[in-house]
Amino acid sequence: MIRRIWHGWTSPENADTYEALLKTEIFPGILAKQVQGFERIELLRRPLGEEVEFITIMWFDSIEAVKAFAGEDHETAYVPARARDVLARYDARSQHYEVREVRESASLAG
Repeated sequence: MIRRIWHGWTSPENADTYEALLKTEIFPGILAKQVQGFERIELLRRPLGEEVEFITIMWFDSIEAVKAFAGEDHETAYVPARARDVLARYDARSQHYEVREVRESASLAG
């Protein structure tokens, strides 16, 4: 299992616009690609004073699935033009981590 992690930052004034763009256009577009081995995407958000940070975490079953999504230079971030218009800054490269272990609480396992 591979997790693809990316960070972007907006001004507080653009945060709701960016989140709506993710939910209504970008995420549906990613899902519509139906990439074999892509499992899910998560969105995290937190205020940081003068800016708002967003993190996306994409779940893939292999690095080959990541490459099917992002291309051979799979670390290049996927940031559509409309997103760049409202982001103050963002990671140009995504980070990829191999999942080494997952444990669930007893209440989830049962």
